[in-house]
Amino acid sequence: RLNILYLNRTEKRITMKKVALLIMASMFLYTCENNNENVEGCIDMSACNFNNDANVDDGSCQFAVENFDCDGNCLNDTDSDGICDESENTSWVFVANEGNYGASNGTVSMIDDQGNMIETEALGDIVQSVEVHENKLIVLVNNSHMMKIFDITDDGLSMPGIEISTGNSSPREMVVVNDKVYITNWNSQDVKVFDLFTYTFEASISIDGLPEDIAFDGEYLWVTVPHSDFYFSTGNMVHKIDVATNMISESIDVGSGPQQIAFDNGEVFISRTYYDESFNTFHGATKIGDETVILNYGAGTPCGGSILKYENNVYRSFDGGISPMNADLSLNSENKIGNYDQSLVYHVEEINGNIWFGLTNYSDFNQIKVINASGEEIHSFDAGLLPGDFAFWQK
Repeated sequence: RLNILYLNRTEKRITMKKVALLIMASMFLYTCENNNENVEGCIDMSACNFNNDANVDDGSCQFAVENFDCDGNCLNDTDSDGICDESENTSWVFVANEGNYGASNGTVSMIDDQGNMIETEALGDIVQSVEVHENKLIVLVNNSHMMKIFDITDDGLSMPGIEISTGNSSPREMVVVNDKVYITNWNSQDVKVFDLFTYTFEASISIDGLPEDIAFDGEYLWVTVPHSDFYFSTGNMVHKIDVATNMISESIDVGSGPQQIAFDNGEVFISRTYYDESFNTFHGATKIGDETVILNYGAGTPCGGSILKYENNVYRSFDGGISPMNADLSLNSENKIGNYDQSLVYHVEEINGNIWFGLTNYSDFNQIKVINASGEEIHSFDAGLLPGDFAFWQK
């Protein structure tokens, strides 16, 4: 019995050795055979057509387009809209193109973060101003006496939007505070308060004169009155409004023709433009702080109405660019940024650290120019007729 067991074990060892030898021989023969054969194909493992059997690169490798897999699907698509996250538009600059008075051809231009521009269909008679609040664009259409509200998407505006009549008020400028839109109006000579939750006008703040610009300093509204009556007589007042009571808390004489407002270090800066009986143009500026400082630049000074806070200074549109204002409100022309034809400068604003100019000859030349802090022009766009206001949306 022991001999039989011993023989069986011996036979098994011999059999296993034979099998192992056969396997090794097969592998040797296959390897030799493969080494002797050149298999052409794509040998880059990151390629879509990688050939595992190839050992000679024949230049046929094909790769997925950046941000896509080999089947053409986005590698990252958070909202599952078929547009890769890397290609999604994340911002818009909206431009109010006023259009011709009485022609109802005012539009809004939309510039995405890739520099592509889209222009809306005609929205009405004099697209006066635009304002972004969360994911909505609010548009005031002056001579159509209405406000339009659009949802903002990655692709632009959801048309046709919601239209709200302002009751023949001739709306001018606006600011949003605590989900309420405060709108200056010439015909009704007031500041109307529109609630963005109920979509109703909830109050009217009477203004003596034709109110224009309106801005919020974090506590109070400030409103300029460049004209004192419907005959466009020169106004000289700025009103300070308490948003808690919707009442004027203070009225300040700032000199003739107050236009736009800027804030810096607790002080209020006002640009001024006014005319004499012969329609000669005069410019000036005012600063409201511990005391009110008024400076008139005189006739013929090549200024516009724009005033803005930029890089820790207050700038005034001047001589085709923007010039920093000194403490006494005089213009530091040596440090002017930009050099366009002043007669074409219609509006100036700061957006994301750059200066945006709306230029027009009131006819067939209407452009947006964007310059950086060094005065270098970094973008140029053709716009609609009379580009006069800007608003910025970030996703």
